[in-house]
Amino acid sequence: MKTKSTLKNHKLLLLFILLFAFSVNAQIGIGTVTPNASSVLDITSTTQGLLTPRMTTAQRTAITSPANGLIVYDTDLHSFEYYDSSVPVWRKIYGDAQGRLNYKLIKSTDVLATVLASELTAGGGTKYLLNTNTLYEINGTINVDRSIELNNAYIMGVDSGEDKLIRASGDLFVGTTGGSLRILTLAALSGKVFDITGTGSIASGTQTQTLIVRDCIIGNSNSVGKIENMALMFISIVQYINNASGIIYKDISKILLSNAAWFGSNSGTYETLQGTFGLVEKLGGFSEVTGTKIGLDVSANPTITGDAVMESVVFTGTLTTGKYVNGYTVGNFTGYNFDNKWNVRSSGIPTEMDANATGEFSVNFTPGNGVVGTVDNSGTATKITAATTSTSMFRFTANNTGRLTYTGFKKRIIKFNGSISFVAESNGKTGIYIFYIAKNGVTIGQTKVYGYTGSLTDMSSVPLSGSIEMNTNDYLEVFVDYYSGSAGKIKATSLILTAY
Repeated sequence: MKTKSTLKNHKLLLLFILLFAFSVNAQIGIGTVTPNASSVLDITSTTQGLLTPRMTTAQRTAITSPANGLIVYDTDLHSFEYYDSSVPVWRKIYGDAQGRLNYKLIKSTDVLATVLASELTAGGGTKYLLNTNTLYEINGTINVDRSIELNNAYIMGVDSGEDKLIRASGDLFVGTTGGSLRILTLAALSGKVFDITGTGSIASGTQTQTLIVRDCIIGNSNSVGKIENMALMFISIVQYINNASGIIYKDISKILLSNAAWFGSNSGTYETLQGTFGLVEKLGGFSEVTGTKIGLDVSANPTITGDAVMESVVFTGTLTTGKYVNGYTVGNFTGYNFDNKWNVRSSGIPTEMDANATGEFSVNFTPGNGVVGTVDNSGTATKITAATTSTSMFRFTANNTGRLTYTGFKKRIIKFNGSISFVAESNGKTGIYIFYIAKNGVTIGQTKVYGYTGSLTDMSSVPLSGSIEMNTNDYLEVFVDYYSGSAGKIKATSLILTAY
């Protein structure tokens, strides 16, 4: 019969044997009798998990001399934290997209209809209707089997040369909503990359959709497509390569195009503006236009209700019948491309800005001939009306009666200069006359200059110069008034006026 003492000794012996075995094997298995050879501790279960120490942030940071790699669960931050003694600092252990709640990773090995099953159902089985405000990360080349409606979601890659959305047949992005596309290659091999028409209207100010495309490559597509009726369209640092036709922008409240690179491998018309725009800004980048291609088409005379700016865009390439810019057919000036809402300063095409507005009219009669003007001593100046010849016109017009009208969009200071030559219209009508520049029919006192003539053969010439603030449709004319002598008529034999 064994005594209690004997049993106690047997238990101690068994414990000693177990501890000796653990020390020899350096492995512990919980839930398994065959711990993995690579592990010190192998915990196996299909019904329970591993529960780490849980504590508040204050308790975690109060741990004395934490070991490198020490892990706890922070109940304040709701995250696992591990200690990095090399800094030293506590670091968060992140999950998908660094803790984002609305996030999906799509890999090239995924079956798209499976990973986007709910989006396919939302799209009625014919398209993928993405989840609003959700980030879809693209990893590798994704062969898109149906069109995608962004629905104000975000699609992003990490390397635009590696992360791609390719649609072999049909359009890639469709619908009525915007969203954000970043760091991707986009291609619609036999369709359009974009076929998006937003909701609302620019006329009523009810547009709501925004589309942002940044740091992307768009290439090898049948058409870049059409984007219409958006509140904001922002494209920045996008390369266009080997597309059969370009993109149409229509009825967009604000459109910003920054550093777009259109290579000569593209065909057709690269960019077309149609309809109405509140603001257009195209900055930087280049359009390599060759042969019969067109870089920018505004021949549909798009209406700009605010301002339009094109700055530092390089137009280059050898043309045959093509054009860098297919210009406005209404509202432009000979030799220029745009109407007066545009401020253009880009290499390869004419500069067009209100600051460059210039106009000139002149009249030059044969000796002995001229235009007669009646001048009396009533104190009222008389306009010199002559059939003028207009030259060098940009954002000015002349009405063939001696009037220069400023047609620029912005108020600016206009400088002017010129001269007039005259004689007395009949013998005995000698005198001193005052010549003025008038704005909108009102003489500008500081421009007055005096001239004298004594006979039909006593030719006089006076200079005209000055500057004046002008708004759109303000106009300049030349007036004459009597000062002293025998008031009557003078004959202007030549007249020139230049404004700039």
